[in-house]
Amino acid sequence: MYKRRELGYNSCSMSAMRTDAPVPIGDPRARRGRGGLHTGLVTVLACVAFVVVNALVGDHGLASLLRARQNLARLAREVEARQAENDRLREQIRRLQGGDVAAIEEIARRDLGLIRPGERLFIIRDVPAPGHQ
Repeated sequence: MYKRRELGYNSCSMSAMRTDAPVPIGDPRARRGRGGLHTGLVTVLACVAFVVVNALVGDHGLASLLRARQNLARLAREVEARQAENDRLREQIRRLQGGDVAAIEEIARRDLGLIRPGERLFIIRDVPAPGHQ
């Protein structure tokens, strides 16, 4: 007979069997170890894949960095355009405050539609092309 400590119970049949007996290869009753190298490798690869995907498309990832750089370049161009406009307006203010007659006349002609005495004003309206009546 078997000693009491050498007996184990199979969960399927609850019959007594030796627990230290060698199990033949391919036996469906053989218990496989939990985890192991394969499971650990899959877990590590899944974690690495998650980190890589997050680095590419996450909130602080590569796609976000590229959008931020494009936005920065657009804003820098806008700032340059505004600075150029400010410089032009400062020059116009300087000319007008200094009493530059040519600058005052230019604005009067352009914005107010004024003319000098003796000049004639011709207004040319869009005339439809011949044949389009």
